[in-house]
Amino acid sequence: MRTGTTARGIAVTGAALLALTACGGGDGGDTADGGDSGEKQVNVYGTDGNMGNALGESFTEEGSLAGMRGTTPLTQLGDDFTSRLLEIDPALEDFNYAGETYDAIMIAAIASSLAGSTDPAVFAPYINGVTFGGDTCEDFASCKEIVDGGGNPDYDGVSGPLAFTEPGEPSRASFGILEFGDDNTISDDTQYVLAGDEANAASDEGPAAAAPGATSTDPLIIGTLLPQTGDLAFLGPPEIAGADLAVQEINEAGGVLGQPVQLIQRDSGDTSTDIATQSVDNLLQQNVDVIVGAASSAVTRTVIDKITGAGVVQISPANTSDEFTTYNDNGLYFRTAPPDTLQSSALADLIIEDGANTIGILARNDSYGTGLAEKLVENLTNSGLAEDSIELVIYDPTASDYDAEVQQMVELNPDAVVVIGFDESARIIEGLNAQGIGPQR
Repeated sequence: MRTGTTARGIAVTGAALLALTACGGGDGGDTADGGDSGEKQVNVYGTDGNMGNALGESFTEEGSLAGMRGTTPLTQLGDDFTSRLLEIDPALEDFNYAGETYDAIMIAAIASSLAGSTDPAVFAPYINGVTFGGDTCEDFASCKEIVDGGGNPDYDGVSGPLAFTEPGEPSRASFGILEFGDDNTISDDTQYVLAGDEANAASDEGPAAAAPGATSTDPLIIGTLLPQTGDLAFLGPPEIAGADLAVQEINEAGGVLGQPVQLIQRDSGDTSTDIATQSVDNLLQQNVDVIVGAASSAVTRTVIDKITGAGVVQISPANTSDEFTTYNDNGLYFRTAPPDTLQSSALADLIIEDGANTIGILARNDSYGTGLAEKLVENLTNSGLAEDSIELVIYDPTASDYDAEVQQMVELNPDAVVVIGFDESARIIEGLNAQGIGPQR
């Protein structure tokens, strides 16, 4: 693998990478009369950080993103669930991570019901076991019925069967392969692929359940730490709607241990601000039992010690950095989003299937970007691609421009470019288009 450096870029050997990828089309470009123009169409790829309609809003010229493809953790959401979300927020345009957020709250509520307690230290050991073994249930009402009858619920959520591993993350997950159309919006023909193996789920289902019919004088209080501002703000609306819907349905089914669940929503911002720390302080002052968030792995890295150190459960619906698989979290951190180990496999398969032989990777310099990059390179080389045919450039997401990084891609003359970033990726793609190696038709 070749590594590139620029005034703002550093060569990496790995951590977790958020990738934006877009597939630009075939290898050859034809003239209007059908002759070969001699130019090739470079495939551009991305992942969940930018694979949403919010990216297209940064472009005014038709076809700027046409054919760009990428992966994102995504289950084929049914019309019933999306309709319920739209009742919460009729303005929703994307549903990314809405299911994972909904599931995070459901799992916490079921675990608390099983434990007969809203104390995080008491119900946290039940969380993994809620996702495997026992009798299958797909909503809170049916899971509560199993708990009240002295049974063992296995919650299969909106985002998939979950089946948590010992560290508290999905052992298998569904990924959507998304593609932008000529109008720079995500097309409707999303494909779905699975990665991982449920055989890797944990075997310990946790302590014995409390006696059926247990009640509590203390309500389960759930706080959210989701992006209302910052570079992942486009993920906020579907995640917040997922949280609102989950709490609404839990309370309609009788709440947890005889009490309605309370929900307190706060902004996570991004790492350019101190909003997340302030929000966490506010939530802890209000004695929350669970914090759902953050969306960004880098933001979680700034607050995870404060949350778990306070004895509060943290469940992220969107963190993908592999760092958290082995993080010392006192057994209190979980996530419904799959780790980059799984996403990088799905992304590498997509790139290899498209026939790329030379690949450039532009990744933002944070735990999300650099980690996914390492796993992506690992999967590409395991698929038979030579290391020296991959060039990895790490960039500063706060840079004023990305001319040097784009020039490195021009000099590489790749078959494919993977852009790993958040909203700054729009400027990178504009640069790639200007140099004739972007998705623009």
